Amino acid sequence: MSESLREKSNKRILVLANNDVGLYRFRKDLLAALQCAGYEVYISLPDGGFVSELVQLGFRFLDTPIDRRGMNPKHDSKLFHRYRAILKEVKPDLVLTYTIKPNIYGGLACRMAHIPYAVNITGLGSAIENGGLLRKFILMLYKVSLKGVRVVFFENAANRDALVNAGVVPQGRDVVLNGAGVNLNDYPYQEYPNDGTVRFLFVGRIMKEKGVDEFFVAAERMKKNYGKRIEFCMAGMFEEAYKQKIDELVNDGIIEYLGYQADMKSLYGAASCVVLPSYHEGMSNVLLEAAATGRPLITSDIPGCREAVEDGVSGYICPAKDADALYDAMQRFVELPESWRAEMGRRGREQMEQRFSKAAVVAETIKHLEI
Repeated sequence: MSESLREKSNKRILVLANNDVGLYRFRKDLLAALQCAGYEVYISLPDGGFVSELVQLGFRFLDTPIDRRGMNPKHDSKLFHRYRAILKEVKPDLVLTYTIKPNIYGGLACRMAHIPYAVNITGLGSAIENGGLLRKFILMLYKVSLKGVRVVFFENAANRDALVNAGVVPQGRDVVLNGAGVNLNDYPYQEYPNDGTVRFLFVGRIMKEKGVDEFFVAAERMKKNYGKRIEFCMAGMFEEAYKQKIDELVNDGIIEYLGYQADMKSLYGAASCVVLPSYHEGMSNVLLEAAATGRPLITSDIPGCREAVEDGVSGYICPAKDADALYDAMQRFVELPESWRAEMGRRGREQMEQRFSKAAVVAETIKHLEI
């Protein structure tokens, strides 16, 4: 890094994250607000397709490769030392971290350097949710790394309670936000489609933890019973283990697979209902965006999903890992009059306006950062 890093602003915030997509789509409003508060914002994360967009917004990019899958001691040690070098060079006034490895290794580096830091727990992840020795190890790392933290942000109360009860979070330093919030201007209400076809949309990485196995079973049963009256679309990258299944379902006319989509607003607008049968979430941004657009939701009765929908009013919730319950919810939705489905969407939009405004979440975040 060049000498110019030391010469710019006297007030600097460093953000540690594991990917550019989430930072751009869900956090750029917060970073822009920090800029407006007089801070120069540095972002440390792996290079990616949205980095140029973030740089154009005025954030200074520090390329930081991260092995997002698994825990490799060699790779993780390298990441920890990279964070220590960045802290020494940038000399931030505050560090803001997102996701497990930046939280743990970035938090530990900040603690050792006596630099104030704030941590965002955007979800517990399968390693903690599934229990076992790995859970104990990760909780131990979190306890060490969070000891000197200024504040720990959670996206739902259940995740907060789990880590507080485990003795991981210092007393009085936990704050629950309404997720990342949703920008109501970026995702305006769209008129409900009325062409007679009910379109179910799944958005997310196609992986087991997102409930895609249950989604596939329910979709096959629904197509068998309702035929061309309904459609299923899936948007998102898939894990390799699901390639054959997706190809089969596409060839059989069960689903339309769209791959990764940058323009989500048009997809939400064309959908009748957004479905996310996930096993665990921090707070699903997909659900918040879809509800803001005025689309009913069908999702799991788990923390991070249930908060986004009022059961029977703006959509339906059903037990996770239960294909029969998911099918029943889809069937109930299809049998509703179209006017009722549209009203569900309007009620979802109202809920987003009342509880999940991005502006309100950003303001709450900055208040607790104490800057």
